Amino acid sequence: MAISLKSKEEIEKMRAAGRVVHRVLQRCREICRPGVTTREIDEEASRVIAAAGAIGLFKNYPTYRPGEGFPSTLCLSVNEVVVHGIASERRIEEGDIVGIDCGVQVDGWCSDSAITVMVGEVRPEVRKLCEVTEHVLRIAIENIRPGRKWSQVARLMQRYAEHAGLSVVRDFVGHGIGRQMHEEPKVPNYVSRELLRHDIELREGVVLAIEPMCNLGSREVITMPDGWTVLTVDGQPSAHYEHTVAVTARGADVLTDGR
Repeated sequence: MAISLKSKEEIEKMRAAGRVVHRVLQRCREICRPGVTTREIDEEASRVIAAAGAIGLFKNYPTYRPGEGFPSTLCLSVNEVVVHGIASERRIEEGDIVGIDCGVQVDGWCSDSAITVMVGEVRPEVRKLCEVTEHVLRIAIENIRPGRKWSQVARLMQRYAEHAGLSVVRDFVGHGIGRQMHEEPKVPNYVSRELLRHDIELREGVVLAIEPMCNLGSREVITMPDGWTVLTVDGQPSAHYEHTVAVTARGADVLTDGR
């Protein structure tokens, strides 16, 4: 497993892409309200990306089906949709949660980030789902430092989520990122035998897209016939948060927080 280390100059180029991602997500958060369709959110994201001179990474992303790349600029995942939701005429309703995932490339370098927006008043248990999942991401960021193994970080993430009564999705994980959106290594949000056999050493210059996904019910998911949309098997809601994070001598440097 070859992990590409990034120089300080390259990390700054990724931060420039991260600023665009942050701008897109903040604009989408502003307009994500009852009555708005996920397609309208997607179209607004396309305008923001184009205005920044960036390239969206998701539209037409390859799949195993020839000629059937991902059809949206964003992944827009509502309620029981875990990831890879496709923009449509579905209207956002009061009490929904909407996962918004965006990746862009600027001058050949990529960044990727996701938020889950709570629309109006959501049920208390759903608010807890979102708040805990976001905190799981914060735990990862706070515990990254050179010389540490990823399994040590993943164990803390998993423990916090499960102690809060949530399940951690196993079928989808984070990833390395750089000139390509998906690079080595795979970055799970839980500890497995496979991770312990092939653990990741955090070194200065490693850049990861860390993206915990937690479910209110079962961790099991199913993919719809469109080949993209991933749902919880029990119809319970799911939350998703993500940042692109560089490992530095001092710890973690978040590249998608708008700085």
